[in-house]
Amino acid sequence: MDDNKYTVSFEQLPDENPSEYNYEEVPVEDDVPAMDNDEELVATVRVLQEAADDDTAMTERAAAARPVLITCPPSVDDFVRSFLLKIGMQRTLDTFQAEFFELQQKGQLREEDLFDVPDIYARNQQLDDQLKVMRHERDKYKAASMAAREMYVKLRNERDYHRMNHRRVMQEKNKLLDDIKLMKRHYAAYEPTLEQLRHKYEVAMKEKMLSKLERDRAMGQVAGLQSTLKSLEQMRGSSAQRPAGGGGAGDAAELRAAPTAGGRAGGGRELTGKEQMAERRRAEARQDVANLPAGYVRHPKDKDFPKDRGINPALANGRGAPVHLTRSGGLKLSNTWEAHEAAVSSLALNPLGKQELVTTGDDAVWKLWSLPGGECQFTGEGHSQWVSSAHFHPSGSQLVTGGGDNLVKLWDLHVGECLHTFNEHSSAVWSLQYHWTGNFIASASMDNTVRVFDLGSVRCRQILRGHAESVNSVSWLPHGNLLLTCSADKTLLVWDPRVGTSVHTFYGHLHSVNHAAFSPKGDTVASVDSFGFLKVFDVRADRPKSALDLGPHAANCVAFDPSSTLLAVASNDATVKMIEVATGGVSKLEGHEDSVQFCSFDQHGDCLISAGSDRTVRVWN
Repeated sequence: MDDNKYTVSFEQLPDENPSEYNYEEVPVEDDVPAMDNDEELVATVRVLQEAADDDTAMTERAAAARPVLITCPPSVDDFVRSFLLKIGMQRTLDTFQAEFFELQQKGQLREEDLFDVPDIYARNQQLDDQLKVMRHERDKYKAASMAAREMYVKLRNERDYHRMNHRRVMQEKNKLLDDIKLMKRHYAAYEPTLEQLRHKYEVAMKEKMLSKLERDRAMGQVAGLQSTLKSLEQMRGSSAQRPAGGGGAGDAAELRAAPTAGGRAGGGRELTGKEQMAERRRAEARQDVANLPAGYVRHPKDKDFPKDRGINPALANGRGAPVHLTRSGGLKLSNTWEAHEAAVSSLALNPLGKQELVTTGDDAVWKLWSLPGGECQFTGEGHSQWVSSAHFHPSGSQLVTGGGDNLVKLWDLHVGECLHTFNEHSSAVWSLQYHWTGNFIASASMDNTVRVFDLGSVRCRQILRGHAESVNSVSWLPHGNLLLTCSADKTLLVWDPRVGTSVHTFYGHLHSVNHAAFSPKGDTVASVDSFGFLKVFDVRADRPKSALDLGPHAANCVAFDPSSTLLAVASNDATVKMIEVATGGVSKLEGHEDSVQFCSFDQHGDCLISAGSDRTVRVWN
């Protein structure tokens, strides 16, 4: 019957991408009532019963919609056969059928004996079958309800656990917020006291250093007076041994012959220039001996620091900055060459104005270049690790280098050989510089010390300890004996190597100070730190007189132009920033492809040379 066939069609569902599903945040409900176990079971059974009633109603409606099938009651013999077949009595069934058909063939069965089975038996059979099905479904629903109950209990326990953790976290959060507020109030209350104590400490340190210097000066004067008294006593003894005829006139003549503060010799004679110079040198020698640090043993070949009475040429000529450099964008990139196989860490220009440049790199070599073309003249090999710094001797004939192998090496540029190696540092050497006389070298190291090497005796003459962390740069005062250092402990110190102590401290940085330098005039100090802040200090104050935020990238080097009116700052954002000291105006030189590690003006201030991690050296004119 083809007309009774049903055609079922399925609608194509759209594809769903689970990753594009927007989940809704479910808030934590605190007022969910907790049901008892018995109530949960009763509720579950009621839900299942309602579902069963719905299924029964749907079944009845489906049955009512179907065509009615009229069935005839089975005969008694068919009923017996079905019964025996259902309960598995196969042999009894065979015997019954054999005997039944035999009697039927013989005609011994009457019509009334072959009656139809009443409907009640068939109905009982159907009800029995339905009962078995319902019992099976009951067991299945019971198992499902027990599993659902266990799952509900498990989820409720997990909910309670997470709710408890959530409340605990909220309590801890509130406690931390209260603690933070309390700490802020404490900090606000202590800040004025800390500032006052810091000011008192700085004032006390200044007074201490001044009193120490006054004490040293007084000790020198006492030593000079003692020497003068000793010479006078010797003169009195010699006059006492003369003949008696000499009388008091001879004593007076001897006293007049002794040197006086007015610079006269015996008999009122003025001392000659050579005699005055010799007397002054003897007094200065006594002063130097009195100022030597404790524990210092002088070597016969040690050099003497020059006297602080020289004139700084930068102060004498008063030369101003070139006009074209004071204008924003006045410098233009004129030449570029690749200098090393790794990052270029520093550079040094020949101090005599000769067109020579030395670069150091992370490839463990230093190179000598000619300017402005950038031709390599010599490659120095000797360090086993990266070379961090180099500096020319004031004569331009020697070079000093330092690096990650903890060594400080002296080089002769005429023959290209290493003259001497200092290995006193216990960690990497970050920076070094010749004294303006060429007799001393100062080096800064990661071992938190500054060392002063005497080239006369070729030995480490001083170890300056005062920084709490790595010392990142060192710079001598132009035409002076003071030494400027900066450190990762956020401070700058000014040292006097003649007495081996620091004489001044600059504060103001909040991060590691990467580089600091004196101005050519010697009256200003500039420093930069790892967050890009630039501080400019007056040497007579301990607080910065100006500050600029050039961050957030770190600043690696700062350099003054010869007029002390411009600053160049090498930055990690691949730029060199030009700052006018008087106005604070800032302009940028862009050209590097990576961090700029070092920059320096030439002797005349007409050009700037920079080097960086892109392995190149760039000349700006």
